[in-house]
Amino acid sequence: MARTRYASDRGLTSRMVVTMFLLGLVYVAFVAAFFAIAPSWGLVALAIAVAFLLAQYFFSDRLTMFAMHGRVVSEREAPELHGVVDRICAMSDAPKPRVAVADTDVPNAFATGRNQKKAVVCVTTGLLRRLDPVELEGVLAHEMSHVAHKDVAVMTIASFLGVCAGLITRLGLEWGLWGGFGRRDGDQNTGLVLLAVVLVSAVAYAISFLLTRALSRYRELSADRAASLLTGRPSALASALTKVSGEMARIPGRDLRAAEPFNAFFFAPAFAKGFSVSALFATHPPLQRRLAQLQRISDQLGRGV
Repeated sequence: MARTRYASDRGLTSRMVVTMFLLGLVYVAFVAAFFAIAPSWGLVALAIAVAFLLAQYFFSDRLTMFAMHGRVVSEREAPELHGVVDRICAMSDAPKPRVAVADTDVPNAFATGRNQKKAVVCVTTGLLRRLDPVELEGVLAHEMSHVAHKDVAVMTIASFLGVCAGLITRLGLEWGLWGGFGRRDGDQNTGLVLLAVVLVSAVAYAISFLLTRALSRYRELSADRAASLLTGRPSALASALTKVSGEMARIPGRDLRAAEPFNAFFFAPAFAKGFSVSALFATHPPLQRRLAQLQRISDQLGRGV
């Protein structure tokens, strides 16, 4: 962790190390299985995977900002927003990230970037309209703690294997259904190899999915804790959480569905109305658990602990 005044979290650090180690083992097994099953495709798949990893790592901030229609704003364009970020930087002794705004009514915020020098903290126009300055400070302190703890970079890397494995699974199924599997005169061995590749990719995706979701839930609790201890106002963060979660119900389902793929980076998850697989494998802990933790911190600060 960088030298800031954010409270360190050994639990988060250990979980990030374990997650990266386990994902590394899964990645090695995934590549080895790919070479064993389909050696003629192995080098091509590996080259594509490495290129994708480098692009995701080095350009993650730009890709996320582009996908969310975020725009970096100057102090002249958003003086109040910059003022809040400046106060947090002064409190945390952390370098100032770039400040951005996304033009959407979905009330949320996120941080991205592989390190503090490349970090971007983005808030939506919907969030700015709904929160008062104290609540906004709590949300931004939460997002900036992700940068200080370096879990933004870990989540970017950790999601890589799942994205690649999911893509291979989808392409393999499409090719199998419309190509090799559907031809009577096709090579049966090719069909079996393709099926094996799809199965290996599916297993790798499932493992990486569960690992990253578990890390994501813990890192949100860690960011809540670090932000509330830094600002000394856990009640403000709790108020922002309650307000944002309640406002989600008023957002059109179309907008929520567009935002759902970025839930792992959001301050609060955006779920479309009705059934959602994302709700079963949540990126965030339940709201009541987050509020209960903030209440405990508030009690501790009140007792001077």
